[in-house]
Amino acid sequence: MINEIITFLASLITMTIAKVGYFGILILMTLESAGIPIPSEIIMPYGGYLVFQGKFDFLGVVFMGVFANLLGSLIAYYLAKNGGRELLLKVGKYILLSKRDLEASERFFGRYGSLTVFASRMLPVFRTYISFPAGFARMGVKKFIFYTFFGSLPWCFLLTYLGLKAGENWLTLRERLKGLEFLAIFLIIGLVVLFIWRHVGRKK
Repeated sequence: MINEIITFLASLITMTIAKVGYFGILILMTLESAGIPIPSEIIMPYGGYLVFQGKFDFLGVVFMGVFANLLGSLIAYYLAKNGGRELLLKVGKYILLSKRDLEASERFFGRYGSLTVFASRMLPVFRTYISFPAGFARMGVKKFIFYTFFGSLPWCFLLTYLGLKAGENWLTLRERLKGLEFLAIFLIIGLVVLFIWRHVGRKK
């Protein structure tokens, strides 16, 4: 069942990008960042594969992914900020927004603060939904843009690069990327420890 879903998503993604080019990456990554679970682990590596074929430019793919990630995240941020949690949950079922995933993202944001907007961009599920608790908490929009942009940049760069290197085997990257979740978790823990250490140090 899972393999059938992945195959369907891969077909949808490749068809969209094949028809409209870079704009396809923009559409798909914007939807993913706005809360619709279309995996960037398929979108960006396919863009890298098209670089491998000589059809796309590497930096063009990365830029489009980062810009779309920021655009979709801002849509989710303002929906949460202006619409409120209850309204979002009511309409969430129509865009596959899971209440469980949203609540997990809220706890994650509440526990580790605004730095999660940066670090969670490398975590599946959290990267899709972290913009909502940031909006609920009315995080400063400039800070949100800063963390979102610089959190999305290494992720989009890495996925595109891996797709370029994998060539014809770009779709198999999704399974191999699971190990990056642990790396991202260690990164988040490190950032939190650093934040606490600096905060306590300043108080002393």
